[in-house]
Amino acid sequence: MNTYNQNKLHKRLRRLTGEAIADFNMIEEGDRIMVCLSGGKDSYTLLDILINLKISAPVQFELVAVNLDQKQPGFPEHVLPQYLESLGIEYKIVQENTYGIVKEKIPEGKTTCSLCSRLRRGILYRTATELGATKIALGHHRDDILETLFLNMFYGGKLKAMPPKLMNDSGEHIIIRPLAYCKEKDIAKYAEIKQFPIIPCNLCGSQPNLQRQVIKEMLNDWDKKFPGRIETMFRATQNITLSHLCDTNLYDFKGIKKGDIDVNGGDLAFDREDLPPMMGFDASELDDQDLILWKEAN
Repeated sequence: MNTYNQNKLHKRLRRLTGEAIADFNMIEEGDRIMVCLSGGKDSYTLLDILINLKISAPVQFELVAVNLDQKQPGFPEHVLPQYLESLGIEYKIVQENTYGIVKEKIPEGKTTCSLCSRLRRGILYRTATELGATKIALGHHRDDILETLFLNMFYGGKLKAMPPKLMNDSGEHIIIRPLAYCKEKDIAKYAEIKQFPIIPCNLCGSQPNLQRQVIKEMLNDWDKKFPGRIETMFRATQNITLSHLCDTNLYDFKGIKKGDIDVNGGDLAFDREDLPPMMGFDASELDDQDLILWKEAN
C-alpha cells in the first residue's frame, strides 16, 4: 500500500472512530479511559487511534492501557510492556492465573471460553475501579457487532447485537466500543502497516468459537459477492421500526384500535417494496478494489 492509501486509511479509521464517539457520547470532559489491550490487531488499533484523537479532541481526557496476563503457557510477557514504554503512556499489566482456574474447573476437551470470559470481565471491572477509570474501552468493531447479531438470531433466538456503549449489570462501569463503525479488513490493513507486535490469540489451546467462525465466513462471502451488503446491514441496526417486528414487550400491539394512526413505519403490509440494490449506501466508503466490484454488481 502506497503512502497516499496509507494516509487515506488512517484518516478513515480516525474519522469513523470520531463519529462513533460523537454519536454515542462515548468520551466526555475529564474522562479517564481504560483501554483494554489484548495484544491483537483490534486493541492495538484502538489505542493508536485514541492516542491520535486525544491530541485534537474538543474535550480533555486521559488514557491508561491495561493488559491482563492470564498466565497462559508461552505468553510473551515482555512484548506489551516494551511497546507501551515506547509510547510513553500510562499502563498497567494485571497478572492473574485465570488459565490455571479454567483448567482446574473445566473438563479436558470442553470449551473454556465462557468461564474464562467471566473471570476476565470481573478482573477488568475491578482494575477499572482501582485505576479510577470512568470508561472501559474495548476493541470490538463493526464486523464483531454484525457477527454477534447473527449469532443471537441463529443460535439464541434473540434480536440482539453488541452495543457501542453500555452500562454493566451492576451499574458501576460504562463500556465503550469506539471502533464500532470500523471495518475489520481496514483494521487488519492498518495493523500490518503499523507493524504492531501482535500476540497470537491461540495460546490457551482452546477450540475456536466455531459458531462465530461460521457467521464470519458467511458475512465474508456476502461481502465478496454483494459489495455494500455489510454496510446496509449495519445501517439496519441503526434504523429500527418496532411496530414492524413482533416483540409485544416493546410495542403495544394489543392496544391497537381502529382509527389509530401509526406514523412509525406506515402501512406497508400489502405493498411490494422495490428497493434499489444499494439503498442508502455511499460508494465513496469503498476502497478502489471494492469499488470496481460494486460497479460490476450494479
